[in-house]
Amino acid sequence: MAEVLVYVDHVDGAVRKPTLELLTLARRLGEPVALAVGAGAAATATALAEHGAVKVLTDEASEYADYLVVPKVDALQAAYNAVSPAAVLVPSSAEGKEIAARLAVRIGSGVITDATDLTASEQGPVATQSAFAASFTTTTRVAKGTPVITVKPNSAPVEAAPAAGTVQALTVTFSEQAKGTKVTARTPRESTGRPDLTEAAIVVSGGRGVNGAENFAIIEALADSLGAAVGASRAAVDAGWYPHSNQVGQTGKSVSPQLYIANGISGAIQHRAGMQTSKTIVAVNKDAEAPIFDLVDYGVVGDLFDVVPQLTEEVNTRKG
Repeated sequence: MAEVLVYVDHVDGAVRKPTLELLTLARRLGEPVALAVGAGAAATATALAEHGAVKVLTDEASEYADYLVVPKVDALQAAYNAVSPAAVLVPSSAEGKEIAARLAVRIGSGVITDATDLTASEQGPVATQSAFAASFTTTTRVAKGTPVITVKPNSAPVEAAPAAGTVQALTVTFSEQAKGTKVTARTPRESTGRPDLTEAAIVVSGGRGVNGAENFAIIEALADSLGAAVGASRAAVDAGWYPHSNQVGQTGKSVSPQLYIANGISGAIQHRAGMQTSKTIVAVNKDAEAPIFDLVDYGVVGDLFDVVPQLTEEVNTRKG
């Protein structure tokens, strides 16, 4: 069976959920071979093996932390040369898409970004994507070279599938470009205790209708009751009510949770582009003609200041 190379996103050996989802998709195409680099790479082997990796290639060189992106591309290229895979899968983060694009250029292959599903065919992997601000769903296949594909978080379930997970050290020769951009300082991001926006199973977002930074406490309370991440529309971010890091939309982050709750968001195409692939969409808006209602699975026409606190109370009551 053909091997499929999976680039591992981890933090000091703790494998992040999008990588485990990639392993599920990789098993549809062949036998997953994982590549983990940086501090703690070897510690990823147990989790990767539990989710289907037949082999885990590792390298813990300091260059991955000291320099930006290119050392990781060098490692992925070295793994590609060692494995000769049928496809290369990378998590669809900002960094992941840059790594994938650089690798595709190096190996002379096509690249597909932001896939939401993968299936096998005789001609190679077929990716499902959303196009034109999620107005269309397309199926795409790389016509030249080995497919390099980035996959959006929450596109596949995390499934246990115990495999050998044999650990092998990978020898990586870093290119001249690898040391072109050095990391000079790091500042830890303040933790909110909520899940990462792009990986969360539930996202609760607020828009212009929230009408002020102080009122986002209502949105946060609902999110916390559901164990959800907090998002914001561009209008709310531009008004200074919530950080840009939480913006959902074409110029913000793209999310695809199991449940997306939009509060006081009109549903402009810019916002829809970032959340339209959500599995279930709920909207609360007092304007019955808001475009968001054309998209939703469930809509509530009402004032969010009345509806959201009642919903939060009901969720907490059922939990208690």
